[in-house]
Amino acid sequence: MQRLDPWHGRCDLQFRAANGSTRHQGGCTAPFKLLRSERGDDGRCELPVLHTAGGLVGGDQLSLDIKLEASSRSLITSVAAQKVYGSIGRSRLQPEGCSAQQHVCCSLASGSDLEWLPQELVLYADALFEQHLTVTLPMDASFVSAEIVRLGRTAAGETLQQGRWRSSLTIQRITSTGSTWELADRVELGGASLEGPHGLAGAPVFGTLIWAAPMAMGAETTATLLDGARADREGLTGTMRCGALGQGLIARYSGTSSRDARFWFSRIWERTRRLRGLTTPRIPRVWPLQEQPLRRQTSTVNAFEAAAETH
Repeated sequence: MQRLDPWHGRCDLQFRAANGSTRHQGGCTAPFKLLRSERGDDGRCELPVLHTAGGLVGGDQLSLDIKLEASSRSLITSVAAQKVYGSIGRSRLQPEGCSAQQHVCCSLASGSDLEWLPQELVLYADALFEQHLTVTLPMDASFVSAEIVRLGRTAAGETLQQGRWRSSLTIQRITSTGSTWELADRVELGGASLEGPHGLAGAPVFGTLIWAAPMAMGAETTATLLDGARADREGLTGTMRCGALGQGLIARYSGTSSRDARFWFSRIWERTRRLRGLTTPRIPRVWPLQEQPLRRQTSTVNAFEAAAETH
C-alpha cells in the first residue's frame, strides 16, 4: 500500500523547568496530535502523542524534534501501537515497495531527563520501515528509550514475509572539550536474519532498551544494576540480555511476547529511576495494561535498593 500523496507529520516540542515542574510548548502537524499532558511525580511532564492516520504506508514520514532545557524532565509516549502496512507488490509504479520513515532528534541540556517510551510498532506482511533516533546530551543528563517491534501479525498467522525493519540509534555526549560517542547502534531485520540462528531464529518480537545515565556509576553499582536486570527476567519468556555502556546500560529482547518485553523493560526503567533517587514510575494512563509489570520478587528489589543507597 502506498499513498499518491504520502503524509509528512512533524512534531516540535520544547520542555522547560520552572517552580519544581516541567511544562512543554510547541506544536505538530497532521497526522500528529498532542493530548493533554500530566504532571507526573518529580515534576515530570508526561505527554502522550497520537498518530491519527491509523497507520503508516509506503512513503509516509514522521519527524519529531525534542528539546529539553536545563533541569527539565519529560516522559513522551504514544497513545496506541503504531501499524506499518505492507507496500511490496502493492503499486504498479513501484512494485519493490517504499519505506515509511520516522526520524526522532533529541537534544538535552544540563541536568535534564528524557524518557522516550513509545508503544509497540507492528509491521504487517511486506512492510518496509526505517527509524532513526539521534540523541545529544551532556554527561549529567539522562535518557531512557524502550522500543518494541512485532514483525508480522502473528496472532493471525502472518509473518513479515519480504518486509524489512531498519533502525539507527546514535547517542552522543557533549563535553567541555568536545564530544564522545555513548552508542552507535544499527540493526536490520529482514530476509535470512528473521530465521537464522545469528538473527531472531524465528522470534517475531524484538526490543531494545537504552539508558544513558547522568552520572558515572562505578563498577560495583553497574554490576548490581545488571544483576538486578537479569533477575527481573524471572517468570518472563524470551531471550533477554543486557550489558553496560560507558555510562549506562543496553538491554535486548527477542521472543514471542511483546507483553513480556514490555514487562522486562518496565522493571529496568524502574531501576534507572531508583538510581537517580526518583520515585517509582507510574504506568502511563494510555498504555493498555491490566497487569502489574513492576511486580517482582521483593528480595530482589530490596537488594537493589540497598546497593543504590550505598552508592
